[in-house]
Order: sequence, then structure tokens, then C-alpha cells
Amino acid sequence: MASVHLMVDGYGNLFAPLLPLLIPRLELSLASAGTMTMLFQLAASVAQIGFGHLADRWRPRVLVMAGPVIAVLVLSLVGLATSKVMLAAILVCGGLGGAAFHPPAAALAHRLGGMRPGLAMSVYITGGTLGFSLGPLLFAPFAGRFGLEWTPILALPGLAVVGFFLTRVPPIPLQRSAKGGLRALRPYARPLALLYAIVVLRTLTSLAFATFVPVMLTRRGLTIGQAGTAVAVYLFASGIGGFFGGPAADRFGARRVIALSLVLATPFLFVAPMLNGWLFVVVLAIGGLFLQSTLPVNVTLGQSLAPVSAATVSSLMMGFAWGTGGLSVPFVGFVADRVGIEPTLMGLALVPLAAAACALPLPKRAYVPTVSRPAEIVVPETGL
Repeated sequence: MASVHLMVDGYGNLFAPLLPLLIPRLELSLASAGTMTMLFQLAASVAQIGFGHLADRWRPRVLVMAGPVIAVLVLSLVGLATSKVMLAAILVCGGLGGAAFHPPAAALAHRLGGMRPGLAMSVYITGGTLGFSLGPLLFAPFAGRFGLEWTPILALPGLAVVGFFLTRVPPIPLQRSAKGGLRALRPYARPLALLYAIVVLRTLTSLAFATFVPVMLTRRGLTIGQAGTAVAVYLFASGIGGFFGGPAADRFGARRVIALSLVLATPFLFVAPMLNGWLFVVVLAIGGLFLQSTLPVNVTLGQSLAPVSAATVSSLMMGFAWGTGGLSVPFVGFVADRVGIEPTLMGLALVPLAAAACALPLPKRAYVPTVSRPAEIVVPETGL
């Protein structure tokens, strides 16, 4: 599951590393580039709430298997886009494939975690984060050397890994509650709302840096390959942070880990745009490590606080919240067009402080509300 998550999220980060080539080819402004990121996030993230609702009621194994194939195949066509509309269509269709995969896969990872759900979720999510980070190391140099029209070739390694995974997908129990979906989450609305706000603010910061740092570096004279490498280091460090965040929350408590990591990320992200060379890469990477260490913690805490409709909770904490954060990226591009990328990113570096403030009212541990929960019925899923 971690391996196929690596593929899905790796191809989900194919667009940003190619922006320095796509901007002149399609005559994109930074605001237009941000709009494309927003459209992809709507499909890949916001749509997860619908797929999570579906996965709690209907064959989640189908979604886990079909989603990665669609994501890898379609997103590899980005280099063939000859217009803004065509690029948007590719990003939306490919994003929907990733949206179908994530909620049931995260619910399965949490179930398989047993007494160590934080560690299990860290392993699963780190696979995706590493794919997101390593993607630029493959996509950007490949397109820079062979041209955008050859990006469909990039589908081959992804399909090989996904094909290996498809033959080994375990049966996935179908869990239904009497009410199900979002209605079953009403007793847990307050802590889930706080977690949702944290994920939105963190995602806004993370996506803006991942989207506009390659453009900033190429404008400073770096090649697309060098810019892709810098972003890959930042995202790889983010993945490492996510891996350690889950076990740290198992030991020290989720609320403490969330708040502290967001506060620690702020000074490094603020200083990074003022630096150059490897010092810039190192400082940015440390900021990403602290920022993304909350990623698996939010998902695991959400599922622990609201132990019903696991796929729906996962889609809220992962997809829907990530997508909402992505909706703000066009505004970031609009501001960057007018005041510059560096000042815009420095302002965004302060956003994690607001997210940390949202973590303070969170309960220290999962609790059962006074409202009785609906009984769950476990329905074995047969076949696909």
C-alpha cells in the first residue's frame, strides 16, 4: 500500500516541476498556474469526500484498485497539453483517480495498524510523501532533456508498480453505520473542525512553497533540473517528518506534536526565501520536515476521535481539507505576480502559527461523546 501510494502521489506532483516549461508553452501567468493547481486539488483532494462516502457504502476494493491506474495513466499526459483547457482536463481526470484511492486506502492502513495506528499511518503516508518528493527528480530532468511531448513514457514505471500491487490487494471489509457518512460525525464536530482548520492552513503553506519555489529558482538562473532537485529535497525532508510524526504522537500525544511542529516550522520557512544555494535548500528542507510531521498525526487523531465511517473521516482530514487549502493557491499566485514570489512565501511562512493556535483546544486523547453512537455492521466484501 505504501508503494502504490508512492506512485499515486508521485504522479500527482508531475505538474509543478514542469511549470517552468509549461508557462512559456501555454502562456500561463502565475495566477493561471495557481488556478491549475486549484483545479487539480479540487479533483484530487476535495472530491475525496465523495469517494470516502462511497467507500463506506460500496466496494472500497474497486476504488483502491482502479484509482492508481487512472491517476498514473492520465497524469502522464500532462506534457501533451496544447491549451489551458486541455491541461485542466488532464489534471482533473487524473486527480479523480487519486481521489478514489486515498480514503479507502487510509482507512485500511489505520485498521491494519492495530495497537500502533500512528506508526502504521506514518508508513502509509510516508510512501505518498516520498513519491511526492521524488517525482521531481524524475519528471523535471526527463522533460528538460527529451521534451514535454515524451511525458507519456513516464507512465511505464508507475504502471509496473501498480500492476504488482493489483494482484495483492487484500479483501476489505465494508463498514456501515446506521446513519453513516457525515451525519455519523456530528457528535465529533468540534474537534474535527479544529483538525480540519489545521490541515487547511498547513496545506496552503506546503502547496504554495511546492508550486512556486521551482519558478522562483529558475528565475534566479537555475535550470529546471536544479530547481526540481531543490524541491525534491524539501519534499523528501517533509516525508521524513511525516514518518517520525506518527510514532512521536503515539508516545507524546497528538496535540503536543501538532502544535510544536507547526511552531518550529515557521522560522525556517520564513528565512528560506532570503537565502541562496545549498543553504536555501537545507533551511527549506528543515522547515518542510517540521511542517509535514503533522500529516499522519491529523489523520490518525481524526479517526481516533471519531471512530465511525473511517473512510469519510480520512477523506475529510486528507482530501477535503487538502483541497480547501489548494483553493487558496491562485490567490497566492495573484499576490506573487504583484509583489514578488519571495515576499509572498515569507508571508505564508507565518500561517503555521495560526494552525498551531487551532491545535491548543484539541482534546489530549480520544473520547466517547455523550450522544450514543450508531451500531456498526461489518459486511464482508466479496470479489471486487
